[in-house]
Amino acid sequence: MFGYGVKARDGLAIEGRGFLVGLFDDDFYSTKVSRREEREAAKGARRGWSVRKSRQGLATWQVSAISSLVSAVVAVLLFSLVTGQLSGEKALAPTVIEKVTPSSGDPYDRIIQAAATVRPAVVSIINHKEDNEELSILDESALGSGVIYKKSDNMALIITNNHVIDGAGKLEVVTVDGETHKATLVGTDKVTDIAVLSIDAKGIHTIAQIGDSSKLRLGETVIAIGNPLGLGDTLTSGIVSYTERMIPVSLNQDGVYDWEQEVIQTDAAINEGNSGGALVDLNGKVIGINTMKISDTGVEGLGFAIPANHVMETADELAEKGKISRSYLGVYSIDLNNPYVPLDEEQRKELKLPDSVQNGVVVLDAVGPAKEAGLKLNDVIVKFGTESITSTLTLRKYLYNQTKIGDNLEITYYRDGVMKQVTVKLLEKPEE
Repeated sequence: MFGYGVKARDGLAIEGRGFLVGLFDDDFYSTKVSRREEREAAKGARRGWSVRKSRQGLATWQVSAISSLVSAVVAVLLFSLVTGQLSGEKALAPTVIEKVTPSSGDPYDRIIQAAATVRPAVVSIINHKEDNEELSILDESALGSGVIYKKSDNMALIITNNHVIDGAGKLEVVTVDGETHKATLVGTDKVTDIAVLSIDAKGIHTIAQIGDSSKLRLGETVIAIGNPLGLGDTLTSGIVSYTERMIPVSLNQDGVYDWEQEVIQTDAAINEGNSGGALVDLNGKVIGINTMKISDTGVEGLGFAIPANHVMETADELAEKGKISRSYLGVYSIDLNNPYVPLDEEQRKELKLPDSVQNGVVVLDAVGPAKEAGLKLNDVIVKFGTESITSTLTLRKYLYNQTKIGDNLEITYYRDGVMKQVTVKLLEKPEE
């Protein structure tokens, strides 16, 4: 869906080396006579000392045993002194790693149980495009996955991705038992890439349990279930590689990143057709909706899922209203400091900006509320209220996350090098 590219680079392999550090020298545990003692014995012999053998002396093995025992006692006494046991001091308590709970049962068996729990709620979605409704051979773009998450009255609701149903003429859902159902689009949202479908609830007996994605931990085992390449009811497994990864996306698919998506990163295999399917924890709860992967030479194990908590906020509003209501300003813009489509020196001169203005949003066209407020071509927006606007991304995030429909928004901008301010009343974003 998103134009997210990764270039392969020469890898730098760093080989780690292990070091074993001993607390004591080896001689500490030795029961052999040291060279120093041998030299002292030699000196004694030269001074006239004599050593006579006695038949009543101890045998060699007895001497060894006694020496070993003495050495052990000395070691214990020294260790006790070091830890403060003999002086009455309290020994240091062992370090406890918090928030780590032991696994219960065989982890492989837990994967089997989790998959069995959620499988019946994961469906395959067939998108018969408007321009090719009678597809004899379905191409990859016509395939996707979905998750049955709610059942009420005679209707079952399914979560999937917006890009799975984009351009749909007719939608069909295939359940795990092979039954085909005609699907109706309830609502869709391009920004979050979430859509909700409905089907007849007859024959639907299982709905997915939705988990809390905020409680995910790095390294946690997860499974992905979906319809990759048309191979429905496929299961892969992996771990959570990152819990809250922010990746840039291009909403208009023009190569310019104008939004950010928070995703769960996983190395569970996700391929074309997995989009809209379930990312599941070992408790059998859906903690994400699989949405994309990075596919490039030398790239492996980079799959992404939208966190379940974000998904449900959008899905509930789509189910209720059929759309997501957002504030609308009405400007088509380009970043003043755009690294992908940079302005040349001549274009910057036309804006007549002070040297101190290095970031902002250049208005290419103004419609709706922006046009009514008087904004026009080549105005450079630098602030909303007291917050700096440095790019189209920050502009959109501010509108979507910090304003409501009907708010009066104070805009600071430059026109022909002169700073101006205007107040705009925000309207509801029209459907595209």
